[in-house]
Amino acid sequence: MKFSILYGTESGNSELIAEDLGDHLRTDHDDVVVQDLQHTDPAEITPDRFYLVVCSTHGSGDLPNSAVPFAQAFDENPPALAGVRYAMFGLGDLFYEETYSQGSEHLDRRFTAQGAERVGPYGRHDASSWEVPSEAALEWLPQVLEAASVSA
Repeated sequence: MKFSILYGTESGNSELIAEDLGDHLRTDHDDVVVQDLQHTDPAEITPDRFYLVVCSTHGSGDLPNSAVPFAQAFDENPPALAGVRYAMFGLGDLFYEETYSQGSEHLDRRFTAQGAERVGPYGRHDASSWEVPSEAALEWLPQVLEAASVSA
């Protein structure tokens, strides 16, 4: 399976998580790419890869700065994503319950509206918890991989 790990970040947490996921996947897979969403063309998202999207939340439930150019390009020319499979991992602070993990949800809605299929559980990290973000993501990953192989 080919993997693309796309991240949207404000302070670097999503990037660190994406790199840790990439390092873990590279132990068993040869084709693993980690890429900032700001350097990602939505038109290049294709069904031949499995996408792991890691996205933080900024401000009042907004996309983080590095995901904004991706979202703008996505909205200007929505890609056809039928056949694309992805998993989503969102970051936020549950103290702000109404906007918790909304950055990732903005992306999730875009992907599904264009026909992509989210696979596995929706991963989340709460900044108010004592849990290390990368550890939460690495605990989430096996569930996603299992779901991806079952529905493949």
